[in-house]
Amino acid sequence: MRVVIARTMAEFSMDAYATGLVEGLRAVRPSWDIVDLKPHSVDRNSGSVWVRAHKAYERFWNFPKTIQRQQADIYHIIDPAEAHAVYRLRRKSGQKVVVTCHDLINFHNQYNLQGSIQLPLVSRRLWLWAVHGMKQADHVVSVSTATAQETTKLLEIPSTHITVTPNGVDPLFQPITNDVVTSIRQRHGMATDTLCLLNVGSNHPRKNILIVLKAVRKLKQQGLPVCFWKVSADFTDEQKTYIQEHNLESSVVYLGKPAPEDLVELYGAADILIAPSLLEGFGLTILEAMATGTPVITSNVSAMPEVAGDAAILVNPSQADEIASAVQTLYHDSNYRNTLIERGLKRAQQFTWQATAEKVAQVYESLFAKNNNLPLSISSS
Repeated sequence: MRVVIARTMAEFSMDAYATGLVEGLRAVRPSWDIVDLKPHSVDRNSGSVWVRAHKAYERFWNFPKTIQRQQADIYHIIDPAEAHAVYRLRRKSGQKVVVTCHDLINFHNQYNLQGSIQLPLVSRRLWLWAVHGMKQADHVVSVSTATAQETTKLLEIPSTHITVTPNGVDPLFQPITNDVVTSIRQRHGMATDTLCLLNVGSNHPRKNILIVLKAVRKLKQQGLPVCFWKVSADFTDEQKTYIQEHNLESSVVYLGKPAPEDLVELYGAADILIAPSLLEGFGLTILEAMATGTPVITSNVSAMPEVAGDAAILVNPSQADEIASAVQTLYHDSNYRNTLIERGLKRAQQFTWQATAEKVAQVYESLFAKNNNLPLSISSS
């Protein structure tokens, strides 16, 4: 079977998904021809009118044509924001198209990307046009049950056309030694008795970072020696103002956007991952933390409970008191902390890219069989 995996323009999380899927497919179906197709690279952050026009041309015209020119049994679009390519591919008779849906968050918050794009209204309309392309796909791969249910609800795609296939965890994420932990904490000027809270990700409102800062403030008031590490996106102006107004400068540190190997060390050096998002399509940072042996506090809403299982403390993400109480529990109850660590390590081991690829491969095989009148079917979950 020949399969074309159509990537997005360079973006960390989508690159990680595409790479994990391609490598997994090549491992579980070594006889298949897996074509890893990438669009031309364009600076996504440039404000130049010419660069942005070139980006639009590449994204909405040139790359879809490149995909269409490929001869394949299955075409897999790995991001719903690029599902506009489905419209063009459907013109090719006898070919099957799959789209991965990671989330539909922009349906809930039309200004979710405001600040990272220059024309939010235009971008939203293009996004809506693109994601509706999933309705013309032969099958949708959803990264969580929560996202699958959203896809059915918002796009009216039948559940029988959706297969839930969780993300995998990169094997790079492993526990680190105590010596490395000590070295990392010393490098960042952290005392040995300081409790380190970590958050990894963007600073969009749904990530709920302000509530973490409020929990940090409460913990300091309660006398806990706490420090909050923020990784990936920097704090917003609003968050920085809160930090200054409540004298949290010495307890809050932004650590930038580390390379993957450095991120593993930061996970391992932290005491707790705090991930109180209001809405997630999956929640990969939960599993990355678990894989490194770091206990997790996360939200009891959206896809987080589904990802965390019984290996994390689930809290109401709108309640700073509840988050602070969970931190206190892990700080004072070492037995419970160790139990969560053990559960987390086992939980993370269930999410591999080969397991993901196997389920996706079965989707391809079912579509191929249907296209060629062969007796094979797939489950919708």
